[in-house]
Amino acid sequence: MKYITKTVWILSLVSLFTDTASEMLYPIMPIYLKSIGFSIVLIGILEGVAEATAGLSKGYFGKRSDHSGKRVPFVQIGYTLSAISKPMMAIFIYPLWIFFARTIDRFGKGIRTGARDAILSDEATTETKGKVFGFHRSMDTLGAVIGPSLALLYLYYYPENYKTLFFIAFIPGMLAVLASFLLKEKRGNDNKPKVATPFFSFLTYWKTSPIAYKKLVIGLLAFTLFNSSDVFLLLKAKQSGLDDTMVIGVYIFYNLIYALFAFPIGIIADKIGLKKVFVIGLVLFSVVYFGMSANTNLIMFFVLFFLYGIYASATEGISKAWISNITDKKDTATAIGTFSGFQSICTMLASSLAGLIWFQFGATMTFLVSALATLLVILYILTIPKPETARNEA
Repeated sequence: MKYITKTVWILSLVSLFTDTASEMLYPIMPIYLKSIGFSIVLIGILEGVAEATAGLSKGYFGKRSDHSGKRVPFVQIGYTLSAISKPMMAIFIYPLWIFFARTIDRFGKGIRTGARDAILSDEATTETKGKVFGFHRSMDTLGAVIGPSLALLYLYYYPENYKTLFFIAFIPGMLAVLASFLLKEKRGNDNKPKVATPFFSFLTYWKTSPIAYKKLVIGLLAFTLFNSSDVFLLLKAKQSGLDDTMVIGVYIFYNLIYALFAFPIGIIADKIGLKKVFVIGLVLFSVVYFGMSANTNLIMFFVLFFLYGIYASATEGISKAWISNITDKKDTATAIGTFSGFQSICTMLASSLAGLIWFQFGATMTFLVSALATLLVILYILTIPKPETARNEA
């Protein structure tokens, strides 16, 4: 724990509070949307558009953060927007307004992501990136355990009263905003000259980025194209006969596994290599999706969500640690923001495609396509040099 600085702790607590708010709503979101008239296709498009908005803004604001040299204001504004979006989802129930409120939430994520991850990267060394990013993911995901647990408790006493949950979620959201004001900008960050930053200027980074970065991002994006929103996993569980309580319960279980394993897996990744751990994570993802394509058994759902938690622990924080290890320190927010921008566009396509495949061919085909595509991505990732080798070549 000596590698976890005060700044990492604050950022991790901010993420914990925010995820508590967001994940309080996430497992009931598809149920709530269907209750106000959204079809499965429209849910897929909503999630995709929201993620695309987050992605484009991640790239732009990551570039802005690098140009300005400032990190903290982006973090504070981003978490504030996400907090105020929560009650908006309950107040505005018409589809267009729901799209607007959901987009505000994701826009906030876009503003903060690059700057936040750059701060985390600055607080670590090349040898401790897995630990620092892993710890942050553990704390972040702990919120995804607390949030749904509170939702489950609330719905036990007030079944199907979804709207009030959106107002309750505003409370931890504001706690995150307050905690973000404990962050302090590093000295010297105000000395950078002002540089014009057009909205799509982050795209130029792709041309000048290291070869190792391009190779890795291509593989990550190929995987993202077939990694749709977790909403579809929850809908599969619901479709297989699980009631609302069990759907939320299995989601809490997944996040608990994710939270418990992200930090230790980060420690392991620093020892045996980020690439090895990442590939193991992709293998687990493929296994889970093959299983989801045919499973209707309650116990097997818990087994599959256990493996899904390990997959998330081995990929999400690890991929950002890998990127930060093969790019220049002054471009960290841009590099992560650019990747996240492309990633969110691919997520939009993935969620929309998954919704259409589900609608046309059913859930089984949706999960089989993702599982098979991931096997091809694994073969590609195996051809990429290890982060340590790529860094030395750069």
